Amino acid sequence: MPPLGNPDLVSVALKVPNGIVCLISALAYHGITTQIPHEVYLALKRGAEPPRLRYPPIRVFWFTAEAFAQGIETHRLDGIQVRIYSPEKTIADCFKYRNKIGMDTAIEALKLYRERKQFKINDLMQFARVCRVEKVMRPYLEALL
Repeated sequence: MPPLGNPDLVSVALKVPNGIVCLISALAYHGITTQIPHEVYLALKRGAEPPRLRYPPIRVFWFTAEAFAQGIETHRLDGIQVRIYSPEKTIADCFKYRNKIGMDTAIEALKLYRERKQFKINDLMQFARVCRVEKVMRPYLEALL
């Protein structure tokens, strides 16, 4: 299966307007992973009905109301508004879902974020608290600082 790109994010945004691009798809969009998403990783509020799409392939993650509502950015792709989690929120989410996407992916994202982006430690810690992974992330953040 070929890797998915921005047109696939736009397609999902149009077909699932209440979803938010998350995890590996958001990491790829922000350029803080070497992973190539072959599915669109999509966040939905817990209790939402999962979408039934033929294409593009999606992988759904259900978030609590508070975690779902925090850290949303809107980006214009091909003239369409696409909701994607911020780099800081995405990293916290990666630590939260580390058993599903791999701890190596979360650590790599944190390292690449440190190298490539403006490092916003306060935002990272805020989202770590929202996602309840502050104690998990703290040792990795301390090692990078």
